[in-house]
Amino acid sequence: MAVKKMTKAHKEALAVGRNQGRTVRRYLEGLEAQKPKRGRKRTPESITRRLEVIDEAIESADRLTALKLTQERLDLQAELDVMNAGDDLSELEAEFVAIAASYSERQGISYMAWREIGIPAAVLRQAGISRAS
Repeated sequence: MAVKKMTKAHKEALAVGRNQGRTVRRYLEGLEAQKPKRGRKRTPESITRRLEVIDEAIESADRLTALKLTQERLDLQAELDVMNAGDDLSELEAEFVAIAASYSERQGISYMAWREIGIPAAVLRQAGISRAS
């Protein structure tokens, strides 16, 4: 049985598909990370204050409490990082807009599918994806 070699064009098409898929995934994950949470909204200042309290309390805490405080500190730090990365979403959005139409066409993804997953209509308009797509 003869093994067929992939053409250069086929390899390039696969690379484009992987890069576009990665761009879409990063944008969707960025949107999800910035989705409003239930309850009282935290601010970077309130998170910083809580981190300071945790740092003080952890020194005198028993090991189990220290473990829980350590996890809370990690969670709060991650939340703070997401808040501070707000500009990253605009960068991810620009990358998404650049490839969304061709990705959508190649994958057979409709306007409504994008909307249901949480992509803003304005972003889809910028990307050239319309309701008729």
